[in-house]
Amino acid sequence: MLSKRVGRCYPRRRVRRRAGGIRQKRASGMSNLAYYIVAILIGSAVGVVGTAFHLGVEAALGWPALLRESTTLEGPYLLAAGAGLAAFCMVLSVWLVRRFAPEAAGSGVQEIEGAMAGMRVVRWHRVLPVKFVGGLLALGSGLVAGREGPTIHMGASIAKAAADWQRYTGADMHGLLAAGGAAGLAAAFNAPLAAILFVIEETRRQFPYSGRTYAAVSLACAMSGIVTTALSGAVPYMMMPVVEVPLAQLPVFAVMGLILGIAGVGFNHGLIWSLDQARRFGLRLSFYTLPALVGLVIGALMFLRPEATQGGELLAVQLTKENLPLVVLAFIVVIRFVMTMASYSAGTPGGIFAPILALATTIGLLYGTALNVVMPLPDGMVTALAVAAMGGLFASTIGAPLVGMVLVAELTGAYTVLLPVIVTTLVSNIVAQALGGRPIYEVLLERTLALEAQSSGMAEAASNVPPTQS
Repeated sequence: MLSKRVGRCYPRRRVRRRAGGIRQKRASGMSNLAYYIVAILIGSAVGVVGTAFHLGVEAALGWPALLRESTTLEGPYLLAAGAGLAAFCMVLSVWLVRRFAPEAAGSGVQEIEGAMAGMRVVRWHRVLPVKFVGGLLALGSGLVAGREGPTIHMGASIAKAAADWQRYTGADMHGLLAAGGAAGLAAAFNAPLAAILFVIEETRRQFPYSGRTYAAVSLACAMSGIVTTALSGAVPYMMMPVVEVPLAQLPVFAVMGLILGIAGVGFNHGLIWSLDQARRFGLRLSFYTLPALVGLVIGALMFLRPEATQGGELLAVQLTKENLPLVVLAFIVVIRFVMTMASYSAGTPGGIFAPILALATTIGLLYGTALNVVMPLPDGMVTALAVAAMGGLFASTIGAPLVGMVLVAELTGAYTVLLPVIVTTLVSNIVAQALGGRPIYEVLLERTLALEAQSSGMAEAASNVPPTQS
């Protein structure tokens, strides 16, 4: 009897298990499908917002010409009016940040990495409007900063809103944060492949890797790229036609990689030093003093030396077409470096990708022009050096060599010099690591957490002080 019962029961159990497994797979499949649809919606929204932000900044940058046409001011009076207008925009941008969303200052990439690691919170309802409006005010005034920082942070904010809407938590939410941030990078530079790789390489310590989250990132970036292309076109943003470089010239690129590795470590140290000095300056006087001063300088330079202002992507393309002398190129390198440090430490929304790429292009042109004086280079070699320099400086500062290689290719369309770009980027990254250089966003996140802990400790100590008796 027992054997018969057992024999009868086993087939039924197998059927039940099979049916349960099918139901579980269907439920899992439906869950993944819903997650992917959310990622696609995020990518679409980020593409629209990112393109609107890009077009808004470009329109705002026409204010010098508008000021000339709408007023009768000339000479120093026109210069003073422009400087005052830029300073006002800078101060207003900083006020919005400090009043409503202090984490919206700067790039925002470190905030996303911190949120994915569970150490920061993305307050999307505050960050999204502050980053958009504050970024328009600051970048539109001519600030030496990139729009990719705000679009990445806004993308993650849109993703956080979607995650809250669908009640995603844990790895699912962190995966969407990565998808939104990457979609923001794709929208800023119309470089979806580099954006996907940015998540894999830059956020490798925080990204909750799985087939589900990786697919969500890819879908969001692809959709952001589709929307951005549909709204703004498919031409590479920094199109630079470059001829193929002979393999015998690769050592020249390796030497440039060595220089860029050293320069990248110096850039990162300079950026942190500038932020520390700006904080001391703000605590001593006012946090609005530095942005006002930077705005005054930026406003004047928009009339006197436009090449020293703005993100620099268009400047980089323009410089490759002009055979400028060594002294002029050296001047541009110095002034772009100084203005990048001052602009980022002012406390407004703005990224460092674009300034890094523009600075790298100028360094590459300076290196190539100087080398051409000593030993004649093949035709088009100087431009090739300028393109390869972008990947080199990106790798030594950001610490993501693979992203640097692909980003340069997508931005410039210069696939003919992919091998020189690889050589330059790898050498630069190796040199930066040998010198103890660390990825800038990792250092920025540590600095943010340290300052937050310091502020909390000071507040706690103040609350423990007994009240004074009158």
